[in-house]
Amino acid sequence: MRFRPLILAVALPALVACEGAVPSSSSAQTLRAPATQSAAISSQRRNAITDAVQKVAPSVVTVQTEVIQRVAASPADFFFGTQSGQQVQAGIGSGFIVREDGVIVTNAHVVSGATKISVALRDGTSYPAKLVGIDEQNDLAVLKIDAKKLPVAALGTSRDLLIGEWAIAIGNPFGFILGNTEPSVTAGVISATGRNLTARGEGQGVYVDMIQTDAAINPGNSGGPLVNSLGEVVGVNSSIYSPSGGSVGLGFAIPIDRARRVTDDLLLHGKVRKPWIGVKMEYPQQTALTRDALNSGAPIHEVVPGSPAAEAGLLAGDVLVRASNRVVKNAYDWDAALLELHVDDGVPLVVRRSGREIQSRVKVADFPEVNAQRVAVLKELELISLTPAIRAERNIKNAQGALIATVSQTVSNSLGIQAGDVIVQINNTPVSDAQQVKRVLESLSGKGQSRMIFERGGRMLYTDFSIR
Repeated sequence: MRFRPLILAVALPALVACEGAVPSSSSAQTLRAPATQSAAISSQRRNAITDAVQKVAPSVVTVQTEVIQRVAASPADFFFGTQSGQQVQAGIGSGFIVREDGVIVTNAHVVSGATKISVALRDGTSYPAKLVGIDEQNDLAVLKIDAKKLPVAALGTSRDLLIGEWAIAIGNPFGFILGNTEPSVTAGVISATGRNLTARGEGQGVYVDMIQTDAAINPGNSGGPLVNSLGEVVGVNSSIYSPSGGSVGLGFAIPIDRARRVTDDLLLHGKVRKPWIGVKMEYPQQTALTRDALNSGAPIHEVVPGSPAAEAGLLAGDVLVRASNRVVKNAYDWDAALLELHVDDGVPLVVRRSGREIQSRVKVADFPEVNAQRVAVLKELELISLTPAIRAERNIKNAQGALIATVSQTVSNSLGIQAGDVIVQINNTPVSDAQQVKRVLESLSGKGQSRMIFERGGRMLYTDFSIR
């Protein structure tokens, strides 16, 4: 289908001379509104939304990404005896500037797996961007471009949002299909706060305690700011619920207070310390999401041995009803509370056990994988030996093996393995830990085709490879 130009024909009134007069060039005048009337219209048209957009729009950027799905031959390809071609997939999203020296906040799912990231400002100027850090769990990422004195978005707070107050979503829906780099604006209201999405969003994040708005959010808006009527950013546009794939008035944004904390962590440490106490919750079934099920507390399904929760005396079967000053109505509320905690915090909890309420205090620890020793293989693969805590958190069936912590895109494409897989056997040799996997792989050089067996999502899979 080809687009055809639309030409509008406008009929102008003819200039008719008065009887006996001859029109001259000086007598023909353009139609022009009086200056006073133009100023009055401009004043009347301005409102809270236009003022807010004028403040924030200059700080909104377009985030462009490239993901190489298959790469050309490399030392890793040669090592594993595979050949591959190259396929580049382009992606696009939004972001906003939070520091005048080029620090930008966006969604993790916008830049996840990208081999190249660039940022276009409102005037069309484009910069290569560096990924400072990414937090998949919160679906947030921080980028940095080499620029100075950039317009900065004013950050507000998401703690005192009013249901029904103006909500303005700014971003770049559908990217450059619209023809320029000027961000688009949609307006609505804050529909609800503290929303927990029981279905998965666009990324891999945990979408809990979200801001809901009916301001239209479409593909490409991800990572852009949700703004209040004062021109303050109160959320990061993240996902929509839509049976059709388009906006139906159910948009969700990450609260800016959480985004601010994650951004600070990523700027200071390059990563976010994930709070963990070692409890596995029982979530209500999708087919039974009744009001009672969503308001009866968070049942503890499992307590990891040796975890902070175990040391604090929590038991499987306890029902968590309060964390600090926050009422926990269901397991999703606990997920939201956990995202607000900090490692090394002492957190007062209240659980219901056998009809009575029991108070406890738990010290928040790092996620089990954070401090685990990592074993590098070919600088393309990082492995972690399984521990009881890691097994419990990831629902891994095998008692022994090596968890893939990180894997390059090259090896992932070549072998079909990914981060989170657990290597349990190579050829006929079961492996007990990460060091053994490294030794076995190194011993296979020049010995023909081999087979790797690994666990993913509770299923056993395999991949064949050779090391030259």
